[in-house]
Amino acid sequence: MHRSEFPRSHDLLPAAADFIGRCYSEIGRAEAVNRRIQDIRIEIETTGTYQHLSFELEHGARMAWRNSNRCIGRLFWKSLKVRDGRHINTNDAVFDALGNHLKYATNKGAIRPLVSIFAPAHPDRPEQSLILANHQLIRYAGHAVEEGVCLGDPNEVGFTRFCQNLGWKPATPPGRFDVLPWVWKLPGGDWHYRAPRNEWILEVPIRHPDCADFSALGLRWYAVPIISDMLLEIGGLQYPAAPFNGWYMGTEIGSRNLGDANRYNCLPEVAQLFGLDTRTAASLWKDRSLVELNRAVLHSFESDGVRMVDHHTASEQFMKFMETEGKKGRSVQGDWSWLVPPMSGSACPIFHMNLDNEVLSPNFYYRSPLPERSAAL
Repeated sequence: MHRSEFPRSHDLLPAAADFIGRCYSEIGRAEAVNRRIQDIRIEIETTGTYQHLSFELEHGARMAWRNSNRCIGRLFWKSLKVRDGRHINTNDAVFDALGNHLKYATNKGAIRPLVSIFAPAHPDRPEQSLILANHQLIRYAGHAVEEGVCLGDPNEVGFTRFCQNLGWKPATPPGRFDVLPWVWKLPGGDWHYRAPRNEWILEVPIRHPDCADFSALGLRWYAVPIISDMLLEIGGLQYPAAPFNGWYMGTEIGSRNLGDANRYNCLPEVAQLFGLDTRTAASLWKDRSLVELNRAVLHSFESDGVRMVDHHTASEQFMKFMETEGKKGRSVQGDWSWLVPPMSGSACPIFHMNLDNEVLSPNFYYRSPLPERSAAL
């Protein structure tokens, strides 16, 4: 899902009309479609763009989650809360909005799905919009110790340097789990950074249900995955800043964030802790380490009362989503390579399915890489 080109104003009306027709039909306002499209036509002819009404923005954002090809958790799309931040135009207000998003979504561990939507880009002036530079609102720094060696998250080495070039100073000495600051740029402004307050951030120390020594590994992870570098498109309008979250599936942390060799690469540590034979791949030490690491993640989040779903339950929920969408006469699109969990894939029903990967609108799209951030790599 990648869209970096903003449609010109003459493309807006067909996209707007298509969205309004489907949105109003779903929310029971079909009789108002023609009048609303006429109002939008006049607005586009006058200003070159149009504004969504509050209920259009809300339902459009929920539709975007429903259409997200790579998300396994779409059964709960109707529960998404939408915060309208289109009026926000100061650095203090941006910081407050991001903080409020984090606090509401975290909810002391009872994670709530939320999207905060800032002002849309004008089709003729796409560069004049708020941009969030972070991949996620909470993410750990990557400190390049020497060539090929990283302390922390290797995925964030470039962004960590970018933050340091702006003036941010990490903890002394740097650690494996240093929370990065928020970085954004208002229209016509310079990059601005500010660290989230510690009391807003909920982290879970990772320990194992059967191995007391596991906690000595010093692993931890943050409670809420708030994606902040994707673009929300609704009815031809594009919102470059629209941070959103659901809750974690355990394998996102255990198999990918902590387990991947190009991330925290914890499998050798876990294998050593459990006395596994790492001399040969045939011992399946990686598989056994993955299971124990994922058990630890699920156990830790459950013990701390932080909402999370295991990959088997999430797969069953996706099947229920497909069933309920079918009853509504809607087809379900999906990226098979993302929906199949990264552990025990063939034990999950999605593995045995063929899915259409057509990208529907509304949706969330990957933004083009930021030149300033890329230059730091």
